[in-house]
Amino acid sequence: MALGAFLSLASSPVLAQSPAAQRGLTFVRIHCAQCHAIDKVSDSPLAIAPPFRTLHLKFPIESLRRRLAEGIVADHPTMPQFRLDPDQLADVMAYLQTFEP
Repeated sequence: MALGAFLSLASSPVLAQSPAAQRGLTFVRIHCAQCHAIDKVSDSPLAIAPPFRTLHLKFPIESLRRRLAEGIVADHPTMPQFRLDPDQLADVMAYLQTFEP
């Protein structure tokens, strides 16, 4: 019984992620989840904010690296402008890459 519970937990998406992706998830929970869906199933709380799980369908996730490092500016005024430091950037990129097939 205990082994089954452990195997179930080990296959959980959060536990299966690298430490960098786990830190990235923590970052996006704090800074992005108010507007964006940051998981694989939820709708974004703000309708114009794309769910993170769909970003890789629109463009390569790697293309976000420079925008996040330099300061992302969105086409709508509700998105705050921000710039990630190199460690934050690596962590968020690792998390976003978990959505890619």
